[in-house]
Amino acid sequence: MTDERATLIAYRLDTAKEKLKSAIDLLENGDYKDSVSRSYYAIFTAARALLATKQLDSSKHSGVIALFNQHFVKTGIISREASKWIEQAKNFRERADYGDFFVVSKEEADAQIQSAKKFIAEMENVIQRMK
Repeated sequence: MTDERATLIAYRLDTAKEKLKSAIDLLENGDYKDSVSRSYYAIFTAARALLATKQLDSSKHSGVIALFNQHFVKTGIISREASKWIEQAKNFRERADYGDFFVVSKEEADAQIQSAKKFIAEMENVIQRMK
């Protein structure tokens, strides 16, 4: 792995952790809809970090998820559960950001944060094994 690629991967993982911290802060402040949005972006950014290990990326969210599933989930490198976490987080984020009268509970926001924590940890473990 080149130094440039390793730097990109580390940067994306750090960014994912920053977004997770923002999600936690928003949860603690009672901003549950924004918390689920930040949790999704934490997951999304961690997925992009993993994609960078194979020099893959997409300009679209659906493209990132498709590449993630194709190159890492279907090959058994990443758990199927991680694929569910990213899909659920994406759907939740879209409803929270764009849905009229959509309400997010504290428990739902916290559950998404827990999924994001597990997702990021799994990405870090796989990236470490790939070095």
